[in-house]
Amino acid sequence: MIVGMTMSKTENAGKLANVRSWLARAKLDGLIVPRTDAHQSEVTAEHDNCLEYISGFTGSAGMALVQPGEALIFVDGRYQVQVRNEVDLSAFAVHHLHDDPLDLWLKHHGKPGWRIGIHTLLISGALYERLLAGCKAAGVELIALDADPFDDIWTGRPPRPVGLIRAMPPAVSGETSASKRDRIASKLKALGADQLIETSPDNIAWLLNVRGSDVAMDPVPHSFLLLDADNQAQWFVDHRKLGNDRAAFELSDVTIADPEDFLGAVGKTSAGKTTLIDPDFAPQAVRARIKTAGGQTIEQTSLLASAKATKNATELEGFRACHIEDGIALTNFLAWLDSEWPRRQTADLPLTELDAEEQLIAFRARHAGYFEPSFRTISAAGGNAAMCHYHAQPDTNAAIEENSFYLIDSGGQYANGTTDVTRTVLFGKATDEMRETYTAVLKGFISLLTARFPLGTQGHQLDALARRPLWDMGLDYDHGTGHGVGHNLLIHEYPHRFAKKPNLHNLEPGTIMTVEPGYYKADVFGIRIENQVEVVADRPGFCRFDSLTLAPIDLRMAGLDSLTVAEIAFLDDYHAQVRTELLDRVEEGTRSYLLWHTRPIAER
Repeated sequence: MIVGMTMSKTENAGKLANVRSWLARAKLDGLIVPRTDAHQSEVTAEHDNCLEYISGFTGSAGMALVQPGEALIFVDGRYQVQVRNEVDLSAFAVHHLHDDPLDLWLKHHGKPGWRIGIHTLLISGALYERLLAGCKAAGVELIALDADPFDDIWTGRPPRPVGLIRAMPPAVSGETSASKRDRIASKLKALGADQLIETSPDNIAWLLNVRGSDVAMDPVPHSFLLLDADNQAQWFVDHRKLGNDRAAFELSDVTIADPEDFLGAVGKTSAGKTTLIDPDFAPQAVRARIKTAGGQTIEQTSLLASAKATKNATELEGFRACHIEDGIALTNFLAWLDSEWPRRQTADLPLTELDAEEQLIAFRARHAGYFEPSFRTISAAGGNAAMCHYHAQPDTNAAIEENSFYLIDSGGQYANGTTDVTRTVLFGKATDEMRETYTAVLKGFISLLTARFPLGTQGHQLDALARRPLWDMGLDYDHGTGHGVGHNLLIHEYPHRFAKKPNLHNLEPGTIMTVEPGYYKADVFGIRIENQVEVVADRPGFCRFDSLTLAPIDLRMAGLDSLTVAEIAFLDDYHAQVRTELLDRVEEGTRSYLLWHTRPIAER
C-alpha cells in the first residue's frame, strides 16, 4: 500500500523556496514540475514524487509551474476538491489540467524573454510540443534540461526502487515472449521501421512475460526497451531486480543493459534508421536523441499497447476465474459491512473508512492467487466520496454515518488477472436528491453495460449512454466513464477509454474495460457504480459487454418505480448470475445477505 507523504504547509513553503533558489542559480524564470516519471507512470515511486514534494498534492494527475513570484498547480476534474484540501492556496493558484492547461496559460500570460526549464526525460513528446507552441506564441524560451533538477533541490531524496522481478509463465500469460516479439518485429517491418523504443513498463512487462515490484500495487519493473525488426532486444533494467537465478525468465535474444545507458543507446542505434515511438509516452529526451543522431521517427500508439489490450484465451480465462474469487471476497465484505455497521453504532464505536478498507483487504487476502490491492482503496464516507480519488488517512478518517452514502472503490492483483469494482451503499434513509441521483447513475450504468455496438466502435462513441440520465437532470461528472485493465498489470491500461474526449481505438472482442459512471456533490456525497466487463462478439458484425464483476448492487436507495422493464430485467438477470456463481462459495453467514440483495425486483 502506498501512503502519500504528508507535510505541513510551512514545510511546503520551505520546499518552494528551495526551487526558487535553484531557479536563481540556473538563471531561469520558471520550472515546470510534472507529476510523472520517465515512464509517464500514473503511480510513481517515492523518488519521483516531485510535485507532491513541493506542494503536498497526492493525486495521480497534475503539473506545476514554479516562478520566483508565483506558483501554479494544474489538476484534472477528479482532483478539484482534493487539491484545495491538500495544497496551500496562498502559495499555489489552482488551474484545470485540461480546460485551462499550462500551454494555454503560457500562451496568454507568458512574457517575452522568459526562460522556462523542463526536464525532458519526464515529459512526453506530444505534451512537450504543446508546451513549446504555447511558449513560442508568447516569446517564451522553453529550456530543455538534461539533468534532473530535483537531484539538487530535494535534500534526502529517496533512492530509485529496486523491486524484485518475477517471471509470468506462458501457462498464465498464454503466449511465449519469443512469440510476442516475433509478432511485433513482423509489424515493425510492415511499417517500414527498423526498431521500436518502448518506455512504458507495463508494455515491456507484457512483452517479456515478467512482472515487477518497484511500486506497490503496480506489478511492473521500471525499465526501457529497444526492439529491432530482427527481434533483437535490449532491455535497460537494473540487474539487481532479476536476482542471480534467471532460469525461469525468457531472455534468449534479450541483452540486459544498465538504465543509465538508455539515452546513449538511443542515439547510437538511431543513426540513419527509422524508429517507432509512441508520442504520448516516449519522453521528449528520446525524440531529441533520435533527431540529433540523424534518425527518423514513426509516431503512433505503441504496437505493444495495442497488442496487449486484446487479451488471449488464457488471459481471459484468468480474468473470469479471479473475478469469482474477488466476487466472493467483496460479497463477504458487503455482508460484513451490513451487519458490522449497526453493531458498531449500538456500541457507540462508529465504523470508519480505514476500518472498512482494512477489512476488505483482509477478505481478499484469504483467496488463492491474491497478491495485493490493484490500487489504493477509495473508502469514502459522506463528503469525502465527492473527491473521486480520495484516500483515507488517519487525519481524514471519517465515520460511516447514518443517512449518508458510503462509497468503496477497490480491486485486487491476482496471479491470473486484475480486478476493479465500486459499490455505493447507504445505512438509513436517502433524501429525494440522493435517491434521484443514485437512480440516474444506476440507469447510466445499465445503459452502457447493456449496449450492443458494431465492430469498429470506439469508447467516446458510447460514453454518452452512461451520462444521459444525469444530463436529463442537468448534471454530469468530471471524469471518464471507464478504462482498460491490464492482466496482472496496471489498473488503468492504455489505450482504451470511455470518455468525452475522442479515443481512437476500436473496442474488440478480448478488450477488458470498466463501466463506472458517478455523481459528486462537493462536500456532501459521492456516488459511483462500477463493474469490470469483457468485450465479446455478439450478432454478426456487433459486440456487447459481458460483466466480469460478481457482486450485488445495492438497490435500497434506488427509485425502483422509475426503472424500465429492460432495466429491471438486466438487474434481475445480473443478480441471478451473482447468486448462482457465489451462493455456495461465500461464507455461511453471507448467504442470507446474498439471497436478500439478489432477489427479483418484483419481490422488493
